[in-house]
Amino acid sequence: MAEFCVEAGDIRQAVSRIAGVARRTPVLTSRLLNEATGVEAYVKAEIFQPGGAFKIRGATNFLYSIPESERARGVVAFSSGNHAQAVAIAAHRLGMKATLVMPLDAPRSKLEATRAQGATIVQYDRHRESRAAIVERISAETGAHTVPPFDHPWIIAGQGTCALELLEDVPELDALVTPLGGGGLLSGCAVIAKEVAPQIRLFGVEPETGNDHWISRRTGKRVEIPPPDTIADGLRTTRPGAHTFPIVQQLVEDVLLVSDAEILAAMRFLLSRMKILVEPSGAVGVAALLAGKLPLGLHRVGVVLTGGNVDLEFLGHLT
Repeated sequence: MAEFCVEAGDIRQAVSRIAGVARRTPVLTSRLLNEATGVEAYVKAEIFQPGGAFKIRGATNFLYSIPESERARGVVAFSSGNHAQAVAIAAHRLGMKATLVMPLDAPRSKLEATRAQGATIVQYDRHRESRAAIVERISAETGAHTVPPFDHPWIIAGQGTCALELLEDVPELDALVTPLGGGGLLSGCAVIAKEVAPQIRLFGVEPETGNDHWISRRTGKRVEIPPPDTIADGLRTTRPGAHTFPIVQQLVEDVLLVSDAEILAAMRFLLSRMKILVEPSGAVGVAALLAGKLPLGLHRVGVVLTGGNVDLEFLGHLT
């Protein structure tokens, strides 16, 4: 395996670091999902994490990796919601001050949940303002540690614990499918999956309009796109990460694209057939399965449901 910023050992160390904050989530199965997709699907339900999403893994690993002597400086991060909640939860557990920079169009449920953890929220217009510049200013003024949403070894290692758990529970998977935003989850999962099961096939799934990884993969370099218009608010990244891109590029077989209509269909299926509510970003892996986007010949497929934070107002789209 090529040398990356994260090794399998870093992910194994993260397991003990995040224990007590992040949960070991269940793996769900459904006869109806298997019949609809033609594979044995094993669904890793990160919707049951504190904060309702996988992001708690990376955020906890990051904050708990900060030396105790430096934690009084607090943390600052930008996020459309799930990373913000995760940072706020981990900071609350450590007694650290947290400031979260969130877009004006962030789902209300995610804003309220983040604020409920005691975090300070600074909102911005994603089409007119630079979230990175705002975070940089706050960090410079307060000395707070910046917690990236995906492009940092501590974040990547924490997210990789998701695949390690899944492969411990279901060791003979043919493939693993995860949503793909900045790439923190997929890259961490890829590193540990290839160490545990070298023959496993890895796939990331993006919304059609948020296809920065898909384009970058085919051009061989990181390409930036305009802020995408998609219901998958957690996958609105505009450029792959500098750390995550080479891992995805070398270890992942392909990046698949799904439409908003296909995402909605997956959400409806999960709610009506499996009785679980999954947010648009979290449902893209199942959307790819249901839409027949994966290669033929796969039998046992792991799929990560990354989050379950859905605004009540959005539920009308599922009827």
